[in-house]
Amino acid sequence: MLRPVPGPAVGRPAGPVAARMRERMERLQPLHRSLTGDGVRESLAVLGESVPLRVRTVPSGARVFDWTVPEEWSVRAAYVADGSGRRVVDVAEHPLHLVGYSTPVRARLGLDELRPHLHSLPEQPDVVPFRTSYYTRDWGFCLRHRDLLALAPGEYDVVVDTTLAPGELTYGEVVVPATGVGPGGRAGQAEVLVTSHVCHPAMANDNLTGLTVAVELAAHVAALPQRRHAYRFLFAPGTLGVLAWLARNPDLVPRVRHALVLTGLGGGGPLVYKQTRHGDRGIDRAVRHVVGRRGGEVRAYSPWGYDERQLNAVGFGVPAGRLTRTPHGEYPEYHTSADDLAFVGDDELVDALEALTEVVDVLEHDAAYTNLAPYGEPQLGPRGLYPATGGRSADEEVMAMLWTLGYSDGATSLLAIAETAGLPFATVRAAAARLAAAGLLAERSR
Repeated sequence: MLRPVPGPAVGRPAGPVAARMRERMERLQPLHRSLTGDGVRESLAVLGESVPLRVRTVPSGARVFDWTVPEEWSVRAAYVADGSGRRVVDVAEHPLHLVGYSTPVRARLGLDELRPHLHSLPEQPDVVPFRTSYYTRDWGFCLRHRDLLALAPGEYDVVVDTTLAPGELTYGEVVVPATGVGPGGRAGQAEVLVTSHVCHPAMANDNLTGLTVAVELAAHVAALPQRRHAYRFLFAPGTLGVLAWLARNPDLVPRVRHALVLTGLGGGGPLVYKQTRHGDRGIDRAVRHVVGRRGGEVRAYSPWGYDERQLNAVGFGVPAGRLTRTPHGEYPEYHTSADDLAFVGDDELVDALEALTEVVDVLEHDAAYTNLAPYGEPQLGPRGLYPATGGRSADEEVMAMLWTLGYSDGATSLLAIAETAGLPFATVRAAAARLAAAGLLAERSR
């Protein structure tokens, strides 16, 4: 039976936020998630304990642009037993042992007949791979290559007790309205869309990390006293789920000013940001600033990956970037049983969440100001903005004020100033607030 393994907290003690995220992942890991089915519903129920999540459904057979919602898949049991009755592969041991969307089978097969239905990784003999057959009727099992090599000639009993029947695709949605605006929104209201896929079974990095960090980010946003944007969090099966949302909400799509896909936020290494298709949108500038200052990496867009490729499609044009730490396909644990809870450090989750809260701070507070004392440098001392004792180098706080005054021409944003000055956005924002309170700056009306 699959058992959660606590991950180490590297570099910092595990605080209450880290403990919440760890506990949430431990509960989610054993659930049999796929495109559809009880595992998705059960996972959404766990996420909904922390945020006001609303469950949406799309019936099997519904057309979603060029796709069709498949039949709902459920798993009761699946195993391969040798002549002695010993189960050599059993989905009860690990959800990855069964190929996703396997059709029902009850048969006795010789080893040669069985082998085409067995999947392993010869180059990684001690892990179970993740395989699916969403849109092709087939069945199969995944196992460790060393176990495959150990199978003796003879007959094997194969049982795949699954159901494929009309049902529904399920996804969850959390809406945090802009300050003073109801959940339904209003025409022209700008939104930030955050998505994280909920279809992958058993694997922690891909994508329990995205789910649990997104939940904490939703709670953080909801606690902000003021919100310029509405925030929409989408927990949906990959590709088909976000396409279903796009198909059902054509009126909301134009409101999405910024979008971000969260996945693979553990596994070691720095944060990696994949830009939107255009590479120069507001979300690009915000995340580049935050990730760059954290020593992370920024990559150009490519039409391969996660839901960012659906959102950026030319028909929608939603400016969606993707934040990861370990990009898909670039680590040996990817899509294998080695992507377990021990592969994800608590500090990695906290670091990703902190970075995302900084991104939100940029999206909420970036603005252009006009210098109200533009003729030379205004005297800061009498306004209580300069140290009483001179003759020493200006500290970062003073330099932030000088940079802000020097560039506040009514068109240059605080983020642009921060980038030019090589300062954190939060430092420049604080400087602008002090200068505005002293009557030296006025925010340009948005």
